[in-house]
Amino acid sequence: MSAASGENAGEPLGGSDAALIASLVAKARAAQAFAATWDQARVDEACLAVAWSVYKDGNIEVLARAAVDETGMGVYEDKLTKHRNKVMGVLRDICGARSVGLMETDEARGIRKYAKPVGVVGALAPVTNPTATPASNGLSILKGRNAVIFAPHPKAKHSTALACSYMRAALEKIGAPADLVQCIGEPSIERTQELMRQVDLVVATGGGPMVRAAYSSGTPAFGVGPGNAVQLLAEDADPADAARKIALSKSFDNATSCSSENSVVVHGAVYAAFLEALRASGGVVLGEAESRKLRAAIWKDGAPGYDSRSGAHAPALNPAVIAQPAVKVASLAGIGVPVSTRFLVVERGADAETDPFFREKLCPVLAVASCASFDEGLDLVERITEACGRGHSSGIFTFRDEYIERMANRMHSSRIMVRQPMVSGNGGAFFNGMPSTVTLGCGTWGGNVTTENIHWRHFVNVTWLSLPLEPSRPADAAVFGDFWAKYGK
Repeated sequence: MSAASGENAGEPLGGSDAALIASLVAKARAAQAFAATWDQARVDEACLAVAWSVYKDGNIEVLARAAVDETGMGVYEDKLTKHRNKVMGVLRDICGARSVGLMETDEARGIRKYAKPVGVVGALAPVTNPTATPASNGLSILKGRNAVIFAPHPKAKHSTALACSYMRAALEKIGAPADLVQCIGEPSIERTQELMRQVDLVVATGGGPMVRAAYSSGTPAFGVGPGNAVQLLAEDADPADAARKIALSKSFDNATSCSSENSVVVHGAVYAAFLEALRASGGVVLGEAESRKLRAAIWKDGAPGYDSRSGAHAPALNPAVIAQPAVKVASLAGIGVPVSTRFLVVERGADAETDPFFREKLCPVLAVASCASFDEGLDLVERITEACGRGHSSGIFTFRDEYIERMANRMHSSRIMVRQPMVSGNGGAFFNGMPSTVTLGCGTWGGNVTTENIHWRHFVNVTWLSLPLEPSRPADAAVFGDFWAKYGK
């Protein structure tokens, strides 16, 4: 088996979990020590080589098919789109960026900043995005002259390893160490935990338990919080434009993304037009009896499954619906819908705290609620977010700056999209300026260390060099004068 070959690339056979991981880390450290000597041109050449390997049509067609076939989740065509957009998005961000040596100078403050590698990164990949996540995160990690070892989800180990094999082959092609990219061929909880313990930095993209394990590993870590994106349509929104964008977002890859809208709060003035536009975009609006059937199918008492929120009021999400087509989800609920159906719509009230339809559903089901005013709508969006999606994202369709500012100042959301489909907007798109990523920090609101989109700047250590300046100490009166005048000394 060559260094660039399939599932066990870089992984020895036999031995304890600790010894197996130690062997991968040792090879990663040797490769990273070599990469640490590269200049910026060599780093950028390596990034372009790896990017092309997970961007060109022939390879991503194989990767997209492998991801869908192995996991049974998502849509082949959408995974192709995801690869193209995410890889090119990262390239947009890293091309021309300085990640070697002097990267920034502030003459006025006498500060110079120097970029250094963080070392060996352990990257956890989710079952819902097993090939585009390594492609996107791998590029950002390599930009900092680091090595990466991916820990796939056990149900997606072959497709993740295949993506890594393409990246390894690309490195070999330009004479770079293939071991800058490795993958655990036979993943397990124990091996992933051991990987997190032995590396220098962890980036965890996936469910809550995975992220909590990363933060408790004793190793510095970047993780993501629970999803559950919520949109608000004000009375001045264009309902047709909003419906088209939200329909695209809700149905993309069968809602595998944490940024897929799960609910929309709509002003009464545009509510009927919005529902009609959803129907025109491939949505089927269910009646109350059908919604009850759907609820029973999506959340099953005692069913082992995915639950994005610890201590939720409803049972865990039924694994059988995750990332499945809308027609299949409806069929599981005993509901007949046209074969052209892209997503299902359930009309809800204002019970944000206990109605499970307001939670992250990871399937093409959209909850829609009406409001009588902007204030009422913003209140409900805030309650939904606080109950089950704190820190992740929210969005608004309006042309009024006052509304945009009020949402921005009020929401415990790390990112707010204005008149954009959130599935593409949150993680960076060519129609906005967000850093391109598949890993969305949610701040302390979501139990994370940062609110930022995790991108290449998070994979460099920065040395601050300080030059001496002429002393410039402010006078006491200049600082305290107004305070003294008001309260005295």
